[in-house]
Amino acid sequence: MEEIVKRYSNQNITVIWKPKMCIHSQKCFHGLANVFDPTKKPWVNIAGASSQKIIEQVNQCPSGALSWEYVNQSKNQTVATLTEVHALPNGPLMVFGDLHVKDAQGKEIVKQKSTAFCRCGYSSNKPFCDGSHKTANFNDH
Repeated sequence: MEEIVKRYSNQNITVIWKPKMCIHSQKCFHGLANVFDPTKKPWVNIAGASSQKIIEQVNQCPSGALSWEYVNQSKNQTVATLTEVHALPNGPLMVFGDLHVKDAQGKEIVKQKSTAFCRCGYSSNKPFCDGSHKTANFNDH
C-alpha cells in the first residue's frame, strides 16, 4: 500500500504532511490554529499565517509527519549536522538528524529532520511511534 502524502503550498513554501508518521502530539494545531485545524477539510490552511510562522511551527513537529520545503526547491531546508537522541517522558525515543532506517522486513527508509521511535511496544508502525503509548498508558518509570 502506498503511503499517503499531502502537500499544501503558497507562493513561498510547501507544507508536506505524512499522516502515517503522525504521533498526534497536537503541537501543530495548538501552536498555530489558524493554519492547522483538524476539524476542517483540508485541515491545513496555508494562507492562515505567514510562511515564516508556518515554518517555525512545522519545525516543532516531533515525529516529522509535517515538514516543509521552499516552492522553488526540492529539498527541506533543515540540514542536520549532528544527530541528537531524546527519550520523551512516557513517550517515544526522538532522534533528530538524517537517518537510514531498516524496518523488520529489511526495507530501508530515509528519515529527515526528526524521527519518533516506539519505546512502548504497542505501535502498529514499528519501529516508528504511532502514538499508541497514549492509549496504552505507557510509563517509563
